[in-house]
Amino acid sequence: MKKIILVAVVALFGFTMNAQEFKAGINGALPIGDAGDVADFSIGLDLAYLWNVGESFDVGVASGFTTAFTKDITVLGNKVSVDDVQFLPIAGAARYNVSEDFFFGADLGYAVGINDGNDGGLYYRPKIGYNLTEKFSLNLSYTGIARDGNTWDTIGLGVEYGF
Repeated sequence: MKKIILVAVVALFGFTMNAQEFKAGINGALPIGDAGDVADFSIGLDLAYLWNVGESFDVGVASGFTTAFTKDITVLGNKVSVDDVQFLPIAGAARYNVSEDFFFGADLGYAVGINDGNDGGLYYRPKIGYNLTEKFSLNLSYTGIARDGNTWDTIGLGVEYGF
């Protein structure tokens, strides 16, 4: 997996780029599925660097930090406290601008588990967004992290600023 990510990053630098843009954002998300059993809410910081490779198509790299606030769970009648779940995603990013107002995008890579006992997993994050202004946009995303037979899934809403 690490070799695939390295090859993708090197390939991205090999493209003839017309323009580039740095994006920073923040998002809030609701854990669903397995994640919803142990967490109530998550927040994340997003960073991306995108290059324009076509009239409406951008590619680049993305990273960030996400923490999910866990809730106490009951096991055999006893309340058990669970550590907050944290990830550091490292991914390739792609974005297609449908119009000046709307875009579709996806990140694909690996989410490094930060907290104890969290090995991380394959990271994927499709998203749809609306440009509020030339610099600010809103996005709705689904995040999945495939980990040892289960997934950590969230549905999030975020805002980003482009430099």
